[in-house]
Amino acid sequence: MGLSPGRADRTPDLPAQRPDRWRLRRQTLAVGRLPLLMGIVNVTPDSFSDGGQFVEVGRNGIPSYDHEAAIEHGLRLAEEGADLVDVGGESTRPYAPPVDAEEELRRVIPVVAALAEKAPVPVSIDTSKAIVAREAVAAGAQAINDVTGLSGDPGMLPLAAELGVAVCVMHMRGTPRTMQEAPVYDDVVEDVLAYLRRRRDALLGAGIDRDRIALDPGIGFGKTPAHNLALLANAWRFHELGCPVLIGHSRKSFIGAVLGDPQADRTPGTIGVALSLARQGVQILRVHDVRPVRQALLLFETTGGLDWT
Repeated sequence: MGLSPGRADRTPDLPAQRPDRWRLRRQTLAVGRLPLLMGIVNVTPDSFSDGGQFVEVGRNGIPSYDHEAAIEHGLRLAEEGADLVDVGGESTRPYAPPVDAEEELRRVIPVVAALAEKAPVPVSIDTSKAIVAREAVAAGAQAINDVTGLSGDPGMLPLAAELGVAVCVMHMRGTPRTMQEAPVYDDVVEDVLAYLRRRRDALLGAGIDRDRIALDPGIGFGKTPAHNLALLANAWRFHELGCPVLIGHSRKSFIGAVLGDPQADRTPGTIGVALSLARQGVQILRVHDVRPVRQALLLFETTGGLDWT
């Protein structure tokens, strides 16, 4: 086997009034005993797990996007139990090159528009560009999921406040091109908590309501496998910030590191972590494999796994 398990600072002590809703632009998602599931639709040629799924590169080297297949995938995720669908057009895997706004818009807007019309669940846009976020919201997106914590584009924070959307604020050290270059923390849990507290306060100060803000510790974004495990074991700590907690651990490389096999199927590991996060009261999980995660959570709850309530 690979890495040693992460350790919680102490026995989880979940707040009696943990946030139980995430208010989107036009509707509110209620959080019950089980986490909400955010299904992933990556319309990219190079995302770490499913890049190229909806892309075909022609002989001229110019990619074309199978928007219809991406739309069908989003609808399938909703059918499998996703509570919302997150559409992204720029890979944020380690060392990924940036994508210009025009290309990102070409990738995502037809998918966002169709899913906003056809899907029985809301749509979020995974972008760090204000221009892409504005167009996606105009096409029907109700939330902005920004890996830069709404700090990468100076126009993003005022835009989110203007549009009245939900936001997901993530912690990342550096950029996707630099984040895995020897990341170091004094105490990864405390450092990420402090960063998310500062960003939460900046959003509140800009006029974004607390119940529209979800906070994400950024698993895999400028962290070693050991850092990721420490954050996951202490996910309950993030409830002290008073906002819904969103975690995207799905299929990430730390799972292979724990198993001692980088090529291992990461779906079982994704499920195992999802159960731990549900036990810690995490409100939202961003996952690729909605059906097996949903089924595992249901059985976990049914057999007493959520006795913290």
